[in-house]
Amino acid sequence: MHYTQGKAAVWAETIMLPTYGIGKADKNPMFLEKRVYQGSSGKVYPLPVVDKILDEKTDQPYTAVYLENDYLRVMVLPELGGRIQRAMDKTNGYDFVYYNEVIKPALVGLTGPWISGGIEFNWPQHHRPTTYGPTDYRLIEHEDGSCAVELSEVDQMYGTKGKMTFTLYPDRAYIEIKGQLYNRTNLPQTFLWWANPAVAVNDNTQSVFPPDVTAVFDHGKRDVSTFPIATGVYYKHDYGAGVDISRYKNIPVPTSYMCAHSDYNFVGGYDYGVGAGILHIADHHISPGKKQWTWGNGDFGRAWDRNLTDENGPYIELMTGMFCDNQPDFTWLKPYEEKTFTQYFMPYKAAGYVKNASTEAVLNLEKKENAAEFTVYATGVYKDARVVLTENGRVVYDRTLTLSPVDVLKDSVISDADETALCLAVYDCRGRKLLDYAPQEKKIEKIPDPAPAKTAARDPDHRGALSDRLAHRAVPPCDVSARSVLP
Repeated sequence: MHYTQGKAAVWAETIMLPTYGIGKADKNPMFLEKRVYQGSSGKVYPLPVVDKILDEKTDQPYTAVYLENDYLRVMVLPELGGRIQRAMDKTNGYDFVYYNEVIKPALVGLTGPWISGGIEFNWPQHHRPTTYGPTDYRLIEHEDGSCAVELSEVDQMYGTKGKMTFTLYPDRAYIEIKGQLYNRTNLPQTFLWWANPAVAVNDNTQSVFPPDVTAVFDHGKRDVSTFPIATGVYYKHDYGAGVDISRYKNIPVPTSYMCAHSDYNFVGGYDYGVGAGILHIADHHISPGKKQWTWGNGDFGRAWDRNLTDENGPYIELMTGMFCDNQPDFTWLKPYEEKTFTQYFMPYKAAGYVKNASTEAVLNLEKKENAAEFTVYATGVYKDARVVLTENGRVVYDRTLTLSPVDVLKDSVISDADETALCLAVYDCRGRKLLDYAPQEKKIEKIPDPAPAKTAARDPDHRGALSDRLAHRAVPPCDVSARSVLP
């Protein structure tokens, strides 16, 4: 037993996972200078390329690093790119990221094998070149009682170094991720950072974008749609007079979208069938990227479900980008420059389509007929917390109570006022405001224009993002015709 109640713990152990094998890497170096991958260079040298997936499944040993506290249990696989393979909310048994119980690679990655599920951390491009390779790691126990695993590697193609540290605190129901990217060379280097959490989906699930998101772009901003209601043609599918594309069940074809703009610090997803979901929290000035990708709720999507898992079913990707709001946008590291950032992933419950969220609290406020309904969830224990709802500045609800990951407030008051007259706020016992939310009047804004088409030199056949992705996923990664922009 590695975990003690009231404390955080970190340890490593060997586990067995059912795994489909891969072929041997080609012994010859691949110089794929003209291949396009994820909208950027598809070159791989000096990394080896694997172009064969085996049909046989056997139990294979892996080193698993566990982080655990009273609320969460997290499993990290350093041998598979340092991904978070499983993250479970212990208070309700909910896997708030998609837990794929089998390692079943497909030829999706830059150098071949790629697996679905968990949280994949992608740099210096997408998908991560070493997503199916090992990273260095070390376990850390801090004096404040928090525990962490630090993972790092040097990118062999460009010479930059990346480090990410996953931390659990004894009394908090979130995973903290600190990233450090360092250019060890004397030349400017490009990079991107997109965390790629997979989320299990069904007819009851919904992607949760902030309330100020009214438009979404596809990759390269080549197409645009209103959100959450899409009208007309988007990703070659006609949504007619209007369909809610925040719902997985309503998207029949492979589709990606990234928010055009948001001043909020969160994005997530929710399963109304189990009353629980996932949120990503990060400063929107540093992390503007908020994205959903799906294979689609149709025959094509179900075929890819079978390609990537045996029994765990469909998923979507709710990706989060640092320093950019779209893919495949890159940013720069000057010679010997370092960039750092912090992001958080956490479960939440009971709050549905939340309207504001932080690392301390989650709020939902909805006006339904003559009532204002609201929910407050907290990531730690707040005794004598105060929840206040005002209507046109007048207090109509004021309650003091304990909030925690298991003590969630759901309540309502009679109100005939417009929702823009309402304001919900939560305070700790000292009167410090943890979070608030005041609905804003919905303004009809001009939907942004899509970006101009790429030049023939960059994209000679003018294939869109969808055909790019499908072309790449249909051929081995060593085929120079493979092209991809997603996800």
